[in-house]
Order: sequence, then C-alpha cells, then structure tokens
Amino acid sequence: MHPDTELPERSALDLRRLIGRREISPVELMQACIARIERFNPAVNAIAATGFERALEQARAAEAQVMAGAPLGALHGLPLGVKDLQDTAGLLTTYGNAGLRGNVPSADNTLVARLRAAGAIVTAKTNVPDMGAGANTRNPVWGATGNPFDPALNAGGSSGGSAAALATDMLPICTGSDTGGSLRIPAALCGVVGLRPSPGLVANTARPLGWSVLSVLGPMGRDVADTALQLSASVGFDAHDPLSVDASPDALWPLRQVDLSTLRIGYSEDFGMCIVDPEIRRVFRDRIEAIRPWVARCEPIDWQLGDPDRAFDVLRAESFVAAFADTYRRAPETLGPNVRANVEMAAAITLADRAWAHLEQTRIARRFATVFEQFDLVLAPTTPLTPFPWTELYAGRIDGQAMRNYYQWLGLTYVVTLATNPALSLPCGRDEHGMPFGLQVVGRLRGDGALLAAAQALEQAFDGQAALRRPRPALAALQTAQPALKSIVTHPPVQGGEGGPAAGMTAV
Repeated sequence: MHPDTELPERSALDLRRLIGRREISPVELMQACIARIERFNPAVNAIAATGFERALEQARAAEAQVMAGAPLGALHGLPLGVKDLQDTAGLLTTYGNAGLRGNVPSADNTLVARLRAAGAIVTAKTNVPDMGAGANTRNPVWGATGNPFDPALNAGGSSGGSAAALATDMLPICTGSDTGGSLRIPAALCGVVGLRPSPGLVANTARPLGWSVLSVLGPMGRDVADTALQLSASVGFDAHDPLSVDASPDALWPLRQVDLSTLRIGYSEDFGMCIVDPEIRRVFRDRIEAIRPWVARCEPIDWQLGDPDRAFDVLRAESFVAAFADTYRRAPETLGPNVRANVEMAAAITLADRAWAHLEQTRIARRFATVFEQFDLVLAPTTPLTPFPWTELYAGRIDGQAMRNYYQWLGLTYVVTLATNPALSLPCGRDEHGMPFGLQVVGRLRGDGALLAAAQALEQAFDGQAALRRPRPALAALQTAQPALKSIVTHPPVQGGEGGPAAGMTAV
C-alpha cells in the first residue's frame, strides 16, 4: 500500500479498525496524511496552521498505547483537522482575522479537548472566512480556499477548509461549526457530509450568548458513518454551556439499520420563501423522483413559515453585537466587511424587533414540529446555486434577483437553523455543471441518531447508482499550486510554534 495515495483515502472508521487490529500504525497514518497535505494543499489552500512535529510525537505515543494493549478511544490515532475558529492549545488560531495573526491559545476549546480525549490527534487548522462571517472561505491571513472540483470556485464556508481537506482525503475527520449553514454549505459544495446537531448536543463554551441556539459545533466526514463516529466522541454535558445536555454516545453509535421502505419523507425546493436557481430546482426534482420508489411516502410540504429572513436578520445581528461590538468600537478596521455589516445592522434594531424575532422563531420551530408529526425526514437542497468564483465575496444574485445582504443566499439552511432541528448535507451526485450536489436532510429535534441512521440508508442506496453516489474530485488536476488562492493575503501569515516560534508549526 502506497501511504501517500491509498492509506488516507480509507474511511475514518476503517482506519480506526486497522489501528485497533495493529494492521497499521498511527505513525504510518500520520506520515501519510502529512505527505498528502504537502502534495494537494497548494492547489486548494484548505489548511491553515499545522503542528506536524507535535502530531508525529503524539502518533508515536498512540502507537505505544496500541502495542501495550491499553484501552483505546473511539478516535484513537486518527489525524484531526480543527476549524480555525476553534481554540487549540499551543497551535496558532487566527479566526482568519488580521488582528489575531499571532494568537496561540493556552487551552483547547471543549470540543477539541473531547476529541483529543477520544484519541484524535490535532494535526492542522482548517481555513475559514474572517471571523467565520460568510459562506466563502477567504481571509486576509491565509487567503482563499478553492473548491477541490475547480479551485477557481468557492468551497463554501465557514467550514470550507475542513470540507476541502476531507474531499481531497488530506485528513480523515475535521471539525466545523454552523450558524446559518456553515457545516452544511461547504459540505454540499465539496461533496462531503456536514452535520448541524441539535443545539446543546455538542457543548459550545465559546458562544458569547450562552442561551442562543443559533450557533452550534459539529462534525464533518467523508461519509455518514465517519461523521457519526466523530459526533459520538463529541457529546456530553458541560456546566459552562447552559444549553448542553448529558447525551449518551451509545444513542449515536453504532448507527442502527434503517429500512428505507418504512420512511415517510416530506420535501421542499425552497421552504416556500427561498430564492433558488432553476438548475438546482431541476436537480432536486430529479433526486426526489429517484428516491420516491424507495420510501413509504414522498410528498411536498406547504410550509407557510412567515418571515424567516427578517427573523434571522435580527437574531444574527444580536449575536454579532454580543461578539464584536467592543472590537467594532475600538478597532473597526480589524473586522472584515461581513462582520461590520452585521454589527451595523443592529443599530436599527429595537427591543420590539428582538421580541418579534424570538416569537417568529418559536412559530417556525412549532411549524417544523407539526410537520414531523407526519414525516420522518424532510429533504431540501442545501444550496440555491452551483459554486461561484471565490473572488466574489458572496452570491449577489440568484435567478435574476438581487440579494438583500451577504447571507440571504443561505436561506435554505438558515431556515432550518431557526427551527433548531438537526440537519446534514448528504452528497447526492453532481449538478448540471458537474459540481457536487448536496441534499439537505432534516430530522426531528433531538433525533440526531435517527437522522444519521436514515441518512446512512439513503447514502447506501445512492452508492448503488453512479449518478447519485458521492462524487470525487480529479486529483490529477490538483497537482499544481494555485498562487491566486493566496492573492488576498495582505501580510505574510505569522509562523509560530507550539509554545514558541518555529517549533513545529508552519503555514501551508
């Protein structure tokens, strides 16, 4: 087995089994992933800071535990990519922001700490938009992340680096986070799986508004099983997150088998209010017709959701004021245009607006609850258009209609955010431009395990049809670096180390 080309292409689940059976070494796997990053990352720019020396040291320790017969965690020895919005002890964490070029946290955030405890080895940070604002992964520190299927196009965001790293098999598992679609959108555009869990399932102690359900942390993987495996190692109560719940990993893993013929599926092209390109509508209708014979029911839903756009405007602005108002007053030049737009929007929002938005969100959540009295899953497109060039900050027009702001084009995902139901993007063939098509699969609130199990059943059915199975990028076309991806970097990235300069951490 050639380690650079074959070993990292195995699923995370297979790799963990091979490690447990002593058929491969965590060191061998780490070396193969590092070699693959060095080979393919220049073409997509998915990886930000790296900690290769420390990762190799930890892989050697993981190998020693295997050989000693010690108990092994669910992710033992698996290289992990961590989204650059999530603190990693001793490893540069910039949030894609020029003011944080030299930020090396002293502690992991809760999610990273849990994944380390399960045996995962933090190998690299994955690229994000400036402060995570927007669904196009580009920033002034690391530059832009290109789509693995065409590096001139958008990889999505804000977990775009994680999605692109997974699509090119540079890492077996990666973390993400999601407010308006940041796990689901890049997964859809890059042809991988991204899960937005129910709020509180994965503790998030970094969220400024502790009671807000908008922002969640979650897993990304190349298939449903890998995603579920990572989720099972991520859950648990944390007293510093008032929304967190004491979930049992056993409820999430292993996934139960689901008979597709028993499922009742409801679907919508646009939730009755989203602007969607005609091409995506056609592709989605084609997918629904393919799924229809497999399931018990497959019916359209009349949503009547009110005004989710305005509700999301208000609630999103509220969260951005909580996170960035002080920085906006002191040093607005350090914030990107998307962040500033959200903070400035809040200036015109009143207490009455906030009360209305919370009431509207409650109505939306209750409408979803009513729908799930009749259906087991809801299907919709994940994104309203095919990937656009990363040089465009956001999608300004869809189907001839101008977007009101930089995130209105994310309506298909932020409607589900408002409802708070768990949702994932499942690869489902290609669109009419040959780019990955992501099917948004929504489950019952707190039904994350059932959602993943049903999604795996769909995935298995898709895998039997060439037009529906997960697409893979042409790796031969990714052998050449794309200097343009670095073109929006205004200063060279800080290169520091684990506890000091140049101690095993470099910019890739």
